[in-house]
Amino acid sequence: MRILIMGGTRFIGVYLTKILVEQGHEVVLFNRGNKPAPVEGVQQIHGDRKDATQLKEKLSGEAFDAIFDNNGRELSDTQPLVEIFKDKVQHFVYMSSAGVYLQSDQMPHVEGDPVDPKSRHKGKHETEAYLQAQGIPFTAIRPTYIYGPQNYNDLEAWFFDRIVRDRPLLIPSSGLYITQLGHCKDLARAMSLVLGNQQAIGQVYNVSGDRYVTFDGLANACIVAAGKSPEDFDLLHYNPKKFDFGKRKAFPLRTQHFFADVQKAKTQLKWEPEYDLISGLKDSFQNDYLASGRHEAEVDFSLDDQILAAS
Repeated sequence: MRILIMGGTRFIGVYLTKILVEQGHEVVLFNRGNKPAPVEGVQQIHGDRKDATQLKEKLSGEAFDAIFDNNGRELSDTQPLVEIFKDKVQHFVYMSSAGVYLQSDQMPHVEGDPVDPKSRHKGKHETEAYLQAQGIPFTAIRPTYIYGPQNYNDLEAWFFDRIVRDRPLLIPSSGLYITQLGHCKDLARAMSLVLGNQQAIGQVYNVSGDRYVTFDGLANACIVAAGKSPEDFDLLHYNPKKFDFGKRKAFPLRTQHFFADVQKAKTQLKWEPEYDLISGLKDSFQNDYLASGRHEAEVDFSLDDQILAAS
């Protein structure tokens, strides 16, 4: 197949590009050109996807069998792309988010659960609904928290920053909120398995790790992944409602239960996660956190100090 990836040079796109090239596909990346292609020889088309006119000028003369829209956040990001390639592609794979689900007392989230119209990810669901209404052969992927090497969101690195410096880990509430992480390579592999699978057309799939973990459990897993012992660290709990941090985040995860069932993806895509939580965190710690030198960088712990001072 000739495949277009929107993005392709950061995080998930890097893994997806490598997997698709290994599978023998011809991959073309569309991005701003700020980073090199992750695989030598892969064609790149440079442009700003938020400029609909530019998008059409750059892509209208191209032909693709499939498209992976990895970085569309709002409907306005994806609509011009659909207008160009409607009735011209076999498959349109859209990176959505499990963040679209409405908070619920019944967990885990399953595909078809109500969505939150006020979610910061509402543009993702609006795009899913648009793709369905347009009749385009689409599949939507809804990950929970994504982690692994090249993660540009401070998730596991938030924990590692404190662990390598032997600082206490400040966990909101009781530490018993349950969450879920999925390794970036496992996510990319699930996305690649959508191709050629007619059962996946018109479907939504939750994709993440197949085990859930408490906040305290995640902290302890990060400690183990960093080669240390949980017995040597203090997990200190605090009430986040007693603090006003403004727009700054004192903790990298939302303070609620947030996890989704991935059985549908496992069954219909014949997919299984390669990484359990510990092995995935070790991969991130060794091949990204240490490799990038972040363990020696200056880190702002002012919010931690604010919480500690009030304890």
